[in-house]
Amino acid sequence: MISSSVKFLLNDKLIEIKNPDPNQTLLSYIRTELKKTGTKEGCSEGGCGACTIVLGELVNNKIEYKAINSCISFVPSLNGKQLIIVEDLVSQNGKLHPVQDALVKFHGSQCGFCTPGFVMSLFSMFKNNKSFNNELITDSISGNLCRCTGYRPIIDAAKSLNKINKNDQFSKNKNKVIQQLKKIKPKNVYIKKDDKIYFSPKNIKDLKNIIKKHSNFSFLAGGTDLSLKVTKERKEIPFIIDLKEINELDFIKVSKNDLEIGAATPLIKFEKEIKKYYPDFYSVLKRYGSIQIRNVGTIGGNIATASPIGDSLPILLSLNAEVLIQSFNKRKVLPLNSFFLDYRKTKLKKNEFIYSIKIPLFKKNIFKAFKISKRFDDDISSVCGSFNFEIKNNKITEAYIAYGGMAAVPKRAKACEKNLKNKPLTINTFDQAKNYLEKDLSPIGDMRASKEYRLEIAKNLLMKCFIEINSKKLSRLN
Repeated sequence: MISSSVKFLLNDKLIEIKNPDPNQTLLSYIRTELKKTGTKEGCSEGGCGACTIVLGELVNNKIEYKAINSCISFVPSLNGKQLIIVEDLVSQNGKLHPVQDALVKFHGSQCGFCTPGFVMSLFSMFKNNKSFNNELITDSISGNLCRCTGYRPIIDAAKSLNKINKNDQFSKNKNKVIQQLKKIKPKNVYIKKDDKIYFSPKNIKDLKNIIKKHSNFSFLAGGTDLSLKVTKERKEIPFIIDLKEINELDFIKVSKNDLEIGAATPLIKFEKEIKKYYPDFYSVLKRYGSIQIRNVGTIGGNIATASPIGDSLPILLSLNAEVLIQSFNKRKVLPLNSFFLDYRKTKLKKNEFIYSIKIPLFKKNIFKAFKISKRFDDDISSVCGSFNFEIKNNKITEAYIAYGGMAAVPKRAKACEKNLKNKPLTINTFDQAKNYLEKDLSPIGDMRASKEYRLEIAKNLLMKCFIEINSKKLSRLN
């Protein structure tokens, strides 16, 4: 079945938008159509959090509350969900929500521009967790920037939420909302508006049918990169195929030797699983972007956009990951090491899509990954380095080293790897090998770092890796 409408809940009421503009952002819709101006526009790229809203999604008969950036999400993404904006938190009798009340009591607002975004991020945290420690609080607001209040009163307000009753008006209406969300039957959504097309298939079969008939389209997963064509470049995306509603692309399979991740699996879901096998991968993902970004961003999207500073890519390269690709009539497997061709160019053809990513489980290897950025949280890397070593009898038998931010593509440092192989695990070995990075990498200088800085950092990260392996201790600053 096909629908040209977007259906969602707002204030417990079913709303239907017939044939919406597929390029209109949620932020624009909220402010111009709903006439609700609490949600603010700051950066238009998902970096400041002023536009944060929450979507309630039905998962296993429960509602998950996901904070997202409305400035880089399009209106069709509302389909089948509950939209919650800052105005909705005040109860009908005018009583503030506990999150709002806490921010007032602890003086967590000054100019007030960023405040609605903080409220919504903390509301999502409040609804999804039973208690709130420092790590959870700081992660929850890592995507929200405040230029005047400072973060201490906001964090104090969040901590105070541990002492209050968690039952709010959303808890009381939970069963009603669940029943209403169930009434929105899953259908393929096909929208054509002003020469723009949006298609959201519910299964791979329907996806294959449409890519067989068309070629001039853009895949949308999380949209954290694609949507910037609209918000920053002021262009239109004529034909969008949204992959997020295909359950067959949202999975995690664990076998004896590898981990297979569906291309549309959200990063927030992936990070919880990868932590069991590669803690450093998890640590970098926590800094990859805010919760708002990780709630919608996908590992498949990260690979397909082929950004040289996509943090997951050098890590996947050092882990010898493979990409499983499908078209309407073929399937193939490519090593990620040969997938990237040039800046933002890959071997992915127009009628192909990424089905999944396979990550080998090197159970006996030593794996390290480091991210260097100007800001600790929610910032683009200057350099990201990833290291995977097989060591036997104090001898390096295999070395897989990769960097992001050091070339037009995320890249393996093969000359350095070759120099390290079959050498003793000593500081002299690494001190000699680091100079081979100059053969492997030719970074550029830009606003994030000079080329000289990048090369020096790449060498230093290799030495840092040795120090941690040799001392069997982490050498980290938070």
